[in-house]
Amino acid sequence: MQRHSARPLAALATIGTLVLTGCGTESANAGAEAASSTGAGRTIHAQKFMRLTQVHDETGMTLLEGPTFGKDGGLFVVDVTAPEGEPKVMRVNVGKKTLRSVHTDGRGTYTSAQFSPYDGRLYLSDFSHGEIVSLAPGGGDKRTFFSGEVDGAQMNPDDIAFDEAGNLYVSDTRGLSENEAHGRVVRISRDGTKATVLAKDLAAPNGISFDLDDRGLWFSELTEDRISYLRLDGEGKVTSRHTAIRVDGGIAQTDSIAVDADGNLYQGLHGRPAMAVYDRHGERLATVELPSRTEGLESATNVAITPGGTKAYMTVSGPDGGYLYTFDALAEGIRQSNGG
Repeated sequence: MQRHSARPLAALATIGTLVLTGCGTESANAGAEAASSTGAGRTIHAQKFMRLTQVHDETGMTLLEGPTFGKDGGLFVVDVTAPEGEPKVMRVNVGKKTLRSVHTDGRGTYTSAQFSPYDGRLYLSDFSHGEIVSLAPGGGDKRTFFSGEVDGAQMNPDDIAFDEAGNLYVSDTRGLSENEAHGRVVRISRDGTKATVLAKDLAAPNGISFDLDDRGLWFSELTEDRISYLRLDGEGKVTSRHTAIRVDGGIAQTDSIAVDADGNLYQGLHGRPAMAVYDRHGERLATVELPSRTEGLESATNVAITPGGTKAYMTVSGPDGGYLYTFDALAEGIRQSNGG
């Protein structure tokens, strides 16, 4: 399939600052005050687990995303802005609190990660090249799963989700840099040969996850602070779509989405180191907050909940570096709360 030339990493870092992270500048303390003023749900206090990265001199930032558990129990995380030579994909041993590099290269800008239920490989979205690539479970053996245009336009793939058969669903943030609603939700067949647009004219779709019963997709739109629901039939075709939740985020914007075993949604926030938790009917159940005196962290992008357990690991980033924070989720982790 057609390949596209790489964008300069410096330009991508600018995009990452202005677009992917939502330009969050408030301290965590200010964010906590905003949460308490809404009176929505209870507060879940997250605790620092470990620091994974520091700000890179080459790109001027670090941004952790896509936490996902492998079958070996390792927690895989991507650093969106890592330069060549630094870990772009890393594996955390959560029992020993150790970290090792899984993959680096001089080309990709990876914004999400998830293991396919079909072939067991680790899939990554390459934001700057419009590609989906995959790695062997332990890293290496890099392959291009999908590349090229979809309905005449290259994607800017952000987050990904798999159905049980291994077909891939992508939030395409196309149009974001121009501040135009050209975003899409795209379905790619499990062999990577067919791409279908399921929804279009979206305002920078970001988070994407199947619901508890695999009957539909939740997806967030970054520049509208809303979560929509896309109902699908048994063949992956759309039967209906509606706005489901309007997120009261203040200066923060909606990022990635995870779903637990009770069907609750964990909505990451750009520009504020916190997550909003909703039930499937849209009721705000809780806000996950960092300790009140935490400084230098601006965004909580995503979360992975231990499969079969309630220990949650949240990726948090800012000028102080990239961290994992932990909290007790409201229900157990399942495939839908494992990266993407």
